Order: sequence, then C-alpha cells, then structure tokens
Amino acid sequence: MTTKMKPHITTLFAAALFAGSAIAAPPAKPEAKKPEPAPLLSFADGKIVFDVQERLRWEVRDNNFDFNRGVNAVTDDGFLLQRFRLGMMLKPAPWLKIYAQAQDSREFFGGRTLIPGTGGSEGDDSFDLRQAWIEFADYSKSPWGLKVGRQILSYGDERLVGAFDWNNFGRTFDAVKLTYKTKGFTVDAFTSTPVVITRNNFNQSDLFNGTESNRGLVFSGVYATFDELPFGTLDLYSLFVDEPRGNTANVQGAVSTVGANARHSDFVTLGTRIKGDPKKLNGLEFQGEFAYQVGDVRGLNLSAFAANVGVGYNFDLPMKPRIYAEYNFASGDGNSADGNVGTFQNLFPTNHKFYGIMDVFAWQNLHNAMLSFKVTPVKNVTAQVDFNAFWLADTNDTWYRANGITTVRPLNKASRAASDYVGSELDFIVTWNPCKAVQIQGGYSHFFAGDYLKGTGFHSDADFGYVQATFTF
Repeated sequence: MTTKMKPHITTLFAAALFAGSAIAAPPAKPEAKKPEPAPLLSFADGKIVFDVQERLRWEVRDNNFDFNRGVNAVTDDGFLLQRFRLGMMLKPAPWLKIYAQAQDSREFFGGRTLIPGTGGSEGDDSFDLRQAWIEFADYSKSPWGLKVGRQILSYGDERLVGAFDWNNFGRTFDAVKLTYKTKGFTVDAFTSTPVVITRNNFNQSDLFNGTESNRGLVFSGVYATFDELPFGTLDLYSLFVDEPRGNTANVQGAVSTVGANARHSDFVTLGTRIKGDPKKLNGLEFQGEFAYQVGDVRGLNLSAFAANVGVGYNFDLPMKPRIYAEYNFASGDGNSADGNVGTFQNLFPTNHKFYGIMDVFAWQNLHNAMLSFKVTPVKNVTAQVDFNAFWLADTNDTWYRANGITTVRPLNKASRAASDYVGSELDFIVTWNPCKAVQIQGGYSHFFAGDYLKGTGFHSDADFGYVQATFTF
C-alpha cells in the first residue's frame, strides 16, 4: 500500500530528516560494562529463553466518566484486571532472533461490558498473539538491522508512540522496521498497521481486516536519536498516518464508518525532543518536545501544534528527593464549521504516564500544568505525589479522554460558552520492589471539578484508586 503525500509534506519530511545529520557527537571511548545476568528461564546456552509475566490490578472508580454523584453508573464500581503473558525467544545465531508472545487478559467483577474499549471497559481478550517477529541484526559487526512481524513500537517517552502498557492489553503493530545503529546515533524507518483487540476472535491488524470496516490505517515514520550528547538526548522524527476511513483507536468497536468520521485522513507529524540527563548535569534534568502536524483529517485540512516543556532537580540527599515541573499544550479546533481542523492528533501514545493517572485527558486541545515530588523513604520503595491543573485550549473544541477519541461532554452552545478551566487532579503513588521479579504498586487520585464541568452539566468530584501486583520472570 502506498501513502499519497502532498508535495509540501514531502519537502518538510526531507528537511526534518536531514536537519540532524551534523548534530551527532564525536565517538567516545566505550566504557567497560558488567555482563548482564542470564535470564532465569534460559536454556541451551541462552539460545532459548522464556519470559513470563502475571499482573493483577484491583481498581475502584467513582464519577470518572459522568462526574455525577447522584447516579451509580456501571463505571462507578470496583474491577479486577488480570493479564498473563508468555514469551519465547530463539537465538540460533548472533545475528538472528525469533520471538513470539501470547497474552491472556480478563476483567472480573463490576457491571461493565466485557467488549474491549467500550463503555469504559477494559474487557476480555482470551489467549491471543501479542508479538511474533524475526530480527536480523548484530550491531557489533554491522550497523544495520531488520525486524519484521508483530512488535512493539515505542519512541521517546511515548507521548506519541508507545506500548500503552498500563492498559490491560497494551499495544502492538504488524510492522517492518529498518534500523541503522552506531555509537551515539540510531535511526529507525518503519511502516506498520495497528493490531486491533477483538474479543473472542484472533486479533488481526488494521490493514488486514482488523476492524472488518476497511479502515486500512497505515502508520509509518522515521525516528532518529542522538543519545550520547554532552547533556543527554536529542530526537528528530517524521510520522505519517494514512487512513482511508475511521479513526486512530486500536480497540474493537471504535471505528465509525458513516459521515465525516469515514473520510480519508492523510497527515504528517514533524517533531523534535530534547532531554537533559541528571547523571550528566549534576542532578538537573529538563525536557522539551515540539510537534507540528499538517495534512488532511477526515477530509479536512489539518494544521496543529503541541509542546511539552519540563524541568526538575534530583537532590543528593537522604531519600533521594526529586522535584519536577511541567507544562503541556496541544492545540484545539477554534471553528468546527470552517473546513479546517486545528485539533492536535495524539497518534498512539501512553497517556497514562503524563496527564494524571485517572486517564481523563489526552495531548489534544489542552493546557496542563503539573508539579511532581518524589522520594525514596526506604530501599526499594518510592513515594510520589503529582498535582495537575487542566484547561481546554479552546472551548469551541471538546474535552478528549486519554484515548484521544472519547469526549467527556458534547460540543454545544453551553460548552462553547463555558469557562476553559476544567479542574485539577491530585495523585499519590507508592511503588515497592521487594525483589527483581516482583513489583507492588498502589495509587489514589482525586479530581476537583472546575468551572467547565459546572457550566456544562454534572460537576461532582471524581475518585480513582488501585493496587497492582506484577510478577516478571
């Protein structure tokens, strides 16, 4: 399948790709590294390696979806989420790896529908194929590598492309990825199609009848990383979406094949990310990511922008305190009737890591200010508190949840006239790693309803809590 790009898009892509060719740092003397311990389930001198993961999460949600304390909705309940993964890696030669991984995901208790991604549900997906790929690469002898098959795509800190591992299914792609890797520099060129989670059926990727609605989404890109600069890391990327019809969700039931949502989308995201490493900067850390989009979304002209900036400090003190402040912006659409789209498209992110653990925001139509404080009170235990404040970039656009598609309130006269201040969220997270194979984590979040909710309908505060245990071998 070929992606039809406009001439001005191709020009911008070429400029972004070659702009970084002179930025790479000179090669440094390699440091001696301790050998990694052999995996527990390793056999035949490491030529056969198994991996196993079991994760259990009990979570309780109240008013997360309707912000209405007067109604006990099916989403206002407790839920047990279970996920099991079993993988096998074959390494018949230093330059060849073959990997397959099965996954079984279940939801218990509560009254939500068990269809993945509908009605706020995680849902069920019995044993299915999560990954299956073959890789040809030996970077000690050649800078080139090729990886083909069902695989994870993860770039940067996953604001645009990530594994979405908080979700009970995660995210994978059927993809072909070509890699060029030398000391201090890596560039990936890939083309892919997202795997669609479908209950009681084999999970097919989108291009190959994954939604049975001819959405045909193809996601391609070039992502370059300079990871040994004096301050840290610099990324440059160009990401392409070609989607004949539908939307960019990757769960069952998320495709609309009628009206405007069925129209063709074809756009490019050009961006850069810079990250300061506190190990290189005496405890100081910083980050900035800036992305511009241009093309067509649902048959309308797209021009959108997003930015992330953050700065923090890691103190050389008992309990290792860390303080970090961040600001996020993503453009919204100021006029839904002008034939243009100004809403930034969030692509395939792991939004749970960023805009509050309650998962009620995406990197779309957003102003977000965040302050975080983290300590290690005892060995292997971390405690973190985050405070987020949220505004809509434009009340002529809607408030998008973490999946970038579902909206909290309809777009109407009341929402357009409402205040842009949505509310604030306070999160507490404690993580304990008693050993390498076990992690126990608990969290609590409270959302304080703001003027936007008060001006558009029900405006009760919301609560979310969870306890999660992960066992990895």
